[in-house]
Amino acid sequence: MKSAFKKISVSKHSIDAGLLFAVTLCAVIGTLLIYSISQSGMSAVEGVGSGDWKTQLFSMIIGLVGAIIISFIDYRKLVRLWFVFVPVALILVALTFTSLGYQREGADDQAWLVIGSFNLQPAEILKIAFILTFAYHLSRDEEDMNKPLHMLLLCIHAAIPLAIVGLQGDYGTAIVFAAIFICMICSARISWKYLVAAPVVIGGAIAAMWFFALSEFHKKRILILFNPGSDPENIEYQQDLGLAALKSGGVFGKGLFKSADEYIYVPEIHNDFIFAYAGQVFGFLGSIGLLIILAYICLKIFADSHVTRDRLGKFICMGAFGLMISHCIMNIGMVLKVAPVIGVPLPFMSAGGTAMVSMYMVIGLVLSTYSHRAVTYNVFYDDNEE
Repeated sequence: MKSAFKKISVSKHSIDAGLLFAVTLCAVIGTLLIYSISQSGMSAVEGVGSGDWKTQLFSMIIGLVGAIIISFIDYRKLVRLWFVFVPVALILVALTFTSLGYQREGADDQAWLVIGSFNLQPAEILKIAFILTFAYHLSRDEEDMNKPLHMLLLCIHAAIPLAIVGLQGDYGTAIVFAAIFICMICSARISWKYLVAAPVVIGGAIAAMWFFALSEFHKKRILILFNPGSDPENIEYQQDLGLAALKSGGVFGKGLFKSADEYIYVPEIHNDFIFAYAGQVFGFLGSIGLLIILAYICLKIFADSHVTRDRLGKFICMGAFGLMISHCIMNIGMVLKVAPVIGVPLPFMSAGGTAMVSMYMVIGLVLSTYSHRAVTYNVFYDDNEE
């Protein structure tokens, strides 16, 4: 009788509620901050209107629903659809090089598309496509990855999206792609020989970028970090304001919905410098709280990579980890003036519908690996029962 019942089974579906709650909490806080900016009177200078916080709220809802739906879909089936989403991502990015692409005000790169009344940044979609395809590539080739030809193919796979966004002039996103690649390949069974050689290769790549890719303006943005106050063109003006704004909140902050006169205005305060505004509003304690939430998100993704069913799931989680942690470090580093201004948004908080939805989709992939980690259980019979 037991043997008959043992064949009747259903699959468990569990969701990482802690991770989903943390990212949604960040999204709610970010939307609240953007709404506060729009109501403070700074909108007259910054150009933040009621449409921005509504777009953020709508994107959060779409992203949340999308992440939950993706959590129910087996990630192993999703990666096999690479021939669908990769061409779409590449075509959208390619369109930014045409007359359809435009350079957003305050940005250094032509990386946006206008579709009707919506602005779209295709590189955000390309990040998701890269995480899925590179995870699939690694899972299929891990046993042979340390052979020179196989390692070369893996590097070419990573170099393609990195080069594309580099040609756009979006060096911040290029760094994010590099971080995703490093986190994923180091989580595979890579030989120590490649790890020893990596600093030399990375050093050569940085030197090549410095001499052949970066403009004088971008070089100055980096050099000024090592010698603050020495720039006659005042390139560090935005970061000086951001750091001053962050400090002005004191211990407990100034609170939300104050008039513009009570806040320090920073260019792109609703976007790349949202953390500076959070510092003004919530103070030191609130800023530390936000850092704890962001750190929890990153560490939870990393922890989930160790409970996946297979190597493919692990690589997807590590790609998501590389994405999130690189965004957090670079964005907060810009505000703290320890990293150059490079146009990387703070996950789930900076204004931007495409970024919000795409970040949620990445979280959805992590939730999928978590949900599908469990084996089936029997309705009438316990496998552990003797």
